[in-house]
Amino acid sequence: MNSKSWTENRLTARLGLQYPIIQGPLGGLSSQRLTAAVSNYGGLGSFGAHGLKPEAVRKVIREIKSLTSKPFAMNLWVSMEDEGALASTEETFQQSLAPLAKHIESVGGANASYRPYEPIRFEDQVQVLLEEGISTFSFIYGIPSKQILDEFRRRGVALIGTATTVDEAIALEHAGVDAIAASGFEAGGHRGSFLQPSEDSLTGTMALVPQVVDAVKLPVIAAGGIGDARGVVAAFALGADGVQMGTVFLACEESGANPLHRHALLSGQAKQTALTRGFTGRLARGIKNRLLNEFNQKDTKILPYPLQRSLVRHLTIPAEKAGRPELLPLWAGQSANLARCTDVRALLDTLAKEISEIGGAVQSWSAHRPIRERPVPTA
Repeated sequence: MNSKSWTENRLTARLGLQYPIIQGPLGGLSSQRLTAAVSNYGGLGSFGAHGLKPEAVRKVIREIKSLTSKPFAMNLWVSMEDEGALASTEETFQQSLAPLAKHIESVGGANASYRPYEPIRFEDQVQVLLEEGISTFSFIYGIPSKQILDEFRRRGVALIGTATTVDEAIALEHAGVDAIAASGFEAGGHRGSFLQPSEDSLTGTMALVPQVVDAVKLPVIAAGGIGDARGVVAAFALGADGVQMGTVFLACEESGANPLHRHALLSGQAKQTALTRGFTGRLARGIKNRLLNEFNQKDTKILPYPLQRSLVRHLTIPAEKAGRPELLPLWAGQSANLARCTDVRALLDTLAKEISEIGGAVQSWSAHRPIRERPVPTA
């Protein structure tokens, strides 16, 4: 595989990249330093800003711009809360708090008190992105309105939507995005299903990517369970134009992950991961530990997103200070045990070198793969 076969394609051309490697947004574990480091190398750094108020989003963008002049992506969630979040009561809060109370006490945390939900509006976050002049906007959990997408297109901003099923990919193509991240169920954290419940959208990356490639004419970014150069080359063989990697970047010191989390990723403690709604209220993947197992017990009361996320923070903040990883949400994909590097540049150097070395006869399909027309349904 010569360098051109995997570094120069329609995805890198549209996004202005040297390498078709995208750092996953990482939600609350994003950092300006990590985003800039990946972009400065020639990949696409990303920052997950969905939990930030608009002015905090503005501050992040400006900090990243102070660290890099290269393209980077800001990532938002189109769906900001689950049904029932606005109507949730103090009674339901106390029911969900009950199983956590003993853990909060054991790590010296303060008593958690009920506060009514104060929503952050997706549209207000979007307005900041437009005002600050970003190069790439990526999103999950839905499709923004035509009006919003049209305004980003008018300003030349690249649009990356996330699909966990073929139908979602087709919907994104119809909406006019520039590229589609096809996210397999191996991925760590949240995947962003939006047409069907997350539990009904659990297709693996190896099965999802080639089907999406066949179903759409846009560049496809493979995401989920890609932890080293072998996974990258496999994604190209499936027809992807690029890859999105998250967990391996979490292990790097530049990420926003705490030392306990990074140690778990690098020490072999991530052999088993599982899906749970317990950490945030939405289905997501993390390392199996005591907290995850307790949340997945039958009849455990889980608040709607993002109320559950806010509730769990009453435990995780003091648990981190107390050095108790068994009581932390440790986000990780199924490839977590492939994480080896603690430095972004070292990780990307290794990927670039090994992708070329092990690629061999495997050539990127982006330049010559057949475009298969979708069959027209019959009545």
